[in-house]
Amino acid sequence: MELPPVLSKVIGWLRAGYPEGVPDVDYIPLFALLGSQLTNEEVNLIATELSSVANPESQEAIKKAIADVTNTPPKASDVNRVRARLAEGGWPLAKVEHPD
Repeated sequence: MELPPVLSKVIGWLRAGYPEGVPDVDYIPLFALLGSQLTNEEVNLIATELSSVANPESQEAIKKAIADVTNTPPKASDVNRVRARLAEGGWPLAKVEHPD
């Protein structure tokens, strides 16, 4: 299934921010960030696209991360780390929040 253009851009930004692939520790804050900007259906389409090119261990990590995000909010420090990483790759919505 072909992704809508906006989701294809999101995948492009993710690949720019994570050229070597998303590390397992970043899946939960990444999907939390995506969930704050996209619908659940769009997040699932992105996860499916990412997992289609990932190894089986990464596919399981992606599925677990989505389940974890729906049940437990990620740490602010993890979200900020992922935001900073995506901002370096040109993610237009990744504002880094600095603690007061």
